[in-house]
Amino acid sequence: MKIAADTLRDVTRTICKAGDSSDLEADAVARNLVDANLFGHDSHGIGMIPTYVDALLDGRLVANRHVSVTKDAGSILQLDGCQGYGQVIGAEAMELGIERAKANGVAVVALRNSHHLGRIGAWGEMCAAAGLVSIHYVNASAARPLVAPFGGSDGRFTTDPYCTAIPATKNNPPLIFDMATSKIAQGKVRVAYNKGVPVPDGCLIDSKGVPTNDPGVMFNAPRGALRSVGDHKGYGLALICESLAGALAGGGVYLPENQSDIGIINNMLTVILSPAAVGDADFFAREIDAMTANVKASPPAPGVEAVMVPGDPERKSSAERGRDGIPVDEQTWSDILKAAGKVGVPEDVVATFPTG
Repeated sequence: MKIAADTLRDVTRTICKAGDSSDLEADAVARNLVDANLFGHDSHGIGMIPTYVDALLDGRLVANRHVSVTKDAGSILQLDGCQGYGQVIGAEAMELGIERAKANGVAVVALRNSHHLGRIGAWGEMCAAAGLVSIHYVNASAARPLVAPFGGSDGRFTTDPYCTAIPATKNNPPLIFDMATSKIAQGKVRVAYNKGVPVPDGCLIDSKGVPTNDPGVMFNAPRGALRSVGDHKGYGLALICESLAGALAGGGVYLPENQSDIGIINNMLTVILSPAAVGDADFFAREIDAMTANVKASPPAPGVEAVMVPGDPERKSSAERGRDGIPVDEQTWSDILKAAGKVGVPEDVVATFPTG
């Protein structure tokens, strides 16, 4: 079924508030999750609600927490997310970093111990909207292992996202490059599993290390693993994310003894730069415009409508889904309704949620 974004925000707010979130926190979570759906990233959208509810009930996610400054060294901030909603913690961390980058030209924000930070592109977009460049390295120190090392046959770390954001120029919207270092995100495997469809070739291996298209290997024992994007190159970038977000930021790298099937604890190292402090801001903007025009002038290959740059697919999806509604499969919607019941949303309220 297709559901309007406003309706999905209302459902998400209702569930979050039933889980004791303040109005502001519920709004932040609802906005972030539904924006991910609008942008075409269902892996980080409302399908995360059941995971959040289970983590909340288990105590691995704590409502109404705020970021805590554990070390302030001017341009360098060390922050603790206190296991709060990543939608709140991530925004607060970026607000602090943006303030320091504007004052000092650069800021390094080491955030640890946040619950799931959601779509990392959202935090890049915040920095870009402030006219700043940002680079984000993310790991999960407590989660289920999902990705096999290059040449390995079982999961040894998570999808370890990487993001770089470039602010808008006179002629172009911001460039937002946001990727999992696995070939696809685990959430996209979940979406395929719920829909009963295979994943693309080369994304998964089964428990014996044999390539498979069956998303069920990530949910049923014995479990398989995701593969890195770009083989050894994505694997190397994942280890960099583990090193910088986990070890350097202080939250810890992923290790088997920290495995959790409930809740996702993220750490993120963010570098925020002022173009004017690093170089010539006008030259930077002109070069970005020239680069963008040059690549988009390439004649589209057969079957391709137009050459895009990072951020274009999300903007296209947002326009289409904002107009036509967001597709939600039956299994995902059933899981969301069950999650609502777990936090005590009254049955008469659940009955007002869409049914098809």
